[in-house]
Amino acid sequence: MNNEQMNAMMDVLCPMHVLVEKDGTISHAGPTVQKICPPDSLVGYSFFERFAVKRPKGIRNIEGLRKRAGSKLHISLLDEPDSDLKAVLVPYDAENGKVVINLSFGISILDGVRTYALSNADFAATDLAIEMLYLIEAKSAAMDASRQLNLRLQGAKIAAEEQAFTDTLTGLKNRRALDHVLARLVSTGASFAVMQIDLDFFKAVNDTYGHAAGDHVLQAVARIMVEETRNADTVARVGGDEFTLILPNVASEQMLLSIGDRVIERLQKPINFQGNACNVSASIGTVWVKEGHMMNAKDILSDADMALYQSKNSGRSCQTLFEDTDQSADSDAQSTWEVSNPKPTPIRLRSARRANFDSF
Repeated sequence: MNNEQMNAMMDVLCPMHVLVEKDGTISHAGPTVQKICPPDSLVGYSFFERFAVKRPKGIRNIEGLRKRAGSKLHISLLDEPDSDLKAVLVPYDAENGKVVINLSFGISILDGVRTYALSNADFAATDLAIEMLYLIEAKSAAMDASRQLNLRLQGAKIAAEEQAFTDTLTGLKNRRALDHVLARLVSTGASFAVMQIDLDFFKAVNDTYGHAAGDHVLQAVARIMVEETRNADTVARVGGDEFTLILPNVASEQMLLSIGDRVIERLQKPINFQGNACNVSASIGTVWVKEGHMMNAKDILSDADMALYQSKNSGRSCQTLFEDTDQSADSDAQSTWEVSNPKPTPIRLRSARRANFDSF
């Protein structure tokens, strides 16, 4: 077998090999080695001009390399990119001092394939690297499918959770979401207010113009409440014509009264439905829980309901601020209605009709 035939055979069996002469010059290189090195940079050049031996350390010439025949070598390309390779050297023509150095990417094969755009045609048909590439591709495809499935499941979960916390008619939060937000605020001891809002004369709208008109009014009311509150506030529809606002970081009583006044003022204006004027108004009961004053959610909602009933009894279209004198610094503030409280702390309910509509 002549040299050409031998080289052709080695190109098939070991496409990542180099044939090195006695003086260390590369006389032939397999097709894959040529692909990962710059064009025309191998044949005729010294092995040590193109490769560096990392381990064993201290090998800087062909004589030192021959002494490691049959052992695994760790080498790297001197040209960019600096790829690490595994290698083994075997004598080829002992009389003339020729050796064959076969190269491999080892466990870095995936990086090598990506870096140099290699394919299965660049490796020997019996090379286990081919099987590894197939496994890697299969694993990548499976992982990608898994990621896509997880994204879909996560999206479905988010959508389901959002739906579970949303009132379908108005797009506001529902009672479940309200309870969740209220429980979180109570647990932190933060300052916040709960504003119970009930629509006056809503039943008359349904009875006169039908449930479609009632639904339209509820949607219009929901928009008004969102417009009159902040992004951090929670607006929820908790019943047919019952709404609840949770207002964190309340700065003052005037802030609460201003919000209630604006809601009352806007809801006093007729809401048009198919040419008909639907007239409603709002009665409001508010509880302001100050920072550090611990109350449970049930009592807070109960107190807000009590204040709301006072607004109803006071002629509707007004708001009542429920005050716990244990919270209030001004225990002598004027009140328009007093009730007894089974708890030791006295309670004042104050109804308020406001003509001014200050911003907060």
